[in-house]
Amino acid sequence: MRLDDFDPNINVEDQRGASGGGFGGGGGGMLLGLLPMVFSRFGCGGVAILLIGLAVFGGFGSILGGGGGPAPTSRVGQSSERQAGTDTASSCTLNDESKAACNAFSSADKTWKQLLGSEFRAPKLVFFGSQGGQSGCGAAQSAMGPFYCPSDQGIYLDTNFFNELATRFGAKGDFAQDYVIAHEFGHHVQNLLGTSTQVQQQQAQSSRTEGNALSVRLELQADCFAGVWAAQNRDRMEPGDLEEGMTAAHAIGDDTLQQKSQGRVVPDSFTHGSSQQRQAWLKRGLDSGDPRQCDTFSGAI
Repeated sequence: MRLDDFDPNINVEDQRGASGGGFGGGGGGMLLGLLPMVFSRFGCGGVAILLIGLAVFGGFGSILGGGGGPAPTSRVGQSSERQAGTDTASSCTLNDESKAACNAFSSADKTWKQLLGSEFRAPKLVFFGSQGGQSGCGAAQSAMGPFYCPSDQGIYLDTNFFNELATRFGAKGDFAQDYVIAHEFGHHVQNLLGTSTQVQQQQAQSSRTEGNALSVRLELQADCFAGVWAAQNRDRMEPGDLEEGMTAAHAIGDDTLQQKSQGRVVPDSFTHGSSQQRQAWLKRGLDSGDPRQCDTFSGAI
């Protein structure tokens, strides 16, 4: 996808090189034990939904409060926050993966600003390294994969994940990377529209299985929103982009991941949707280009 003109005024934080904090309270060890599962997926379900699920079903309320003080960060992208020697361009062009993330983020930012109008509030893109970082939802760990934190409206990314996406999940190509950012941006849209809060409230009154089903609908809507973004920028798509997106969506389906990791599929434990569902909703957004066609909460999915 031809995305090589990111806006230098996008809100970017660079925590690479900073040591990340840990989660406070008892329960942190159990959370880290769940990280391999989280690493296999995208989305606010990767962190926010996981934390919500632990709070609702496991009682680890202390985890939600985060750990120690925030890790030192280099905030860039707004003139009042720039520090000597740092700017958006240097953060976004540090390597090819950083540039790809900034390109996709900037494009999504412009697209959703047009679609949402006065309802839109720009999120921030936060890079962190292998040593981790700090988010409004607690520590940012590479094993979590990319995630969106509603508390500080940040999309968090260790760009090494793009290599994992290609080598571990077999999802190669620039559009597969763009899909990752667009999916997380979809979670930001859900946060702005109040959908995430509604789901959280419903999950608090639901069984584990019901809560998982709600998470699936939330994630599939984010996939659809990613497709809407792509449709709104169809003139920038190149041959093979659609196939790259479909391959990525299939690779991270719950059934595909469970079959590979444990040799069996447990639908009641799905939190993001099957490979077929993820592909279908991504394509629905791409075919329609209309966020109103992304209602995963009415009827069958």
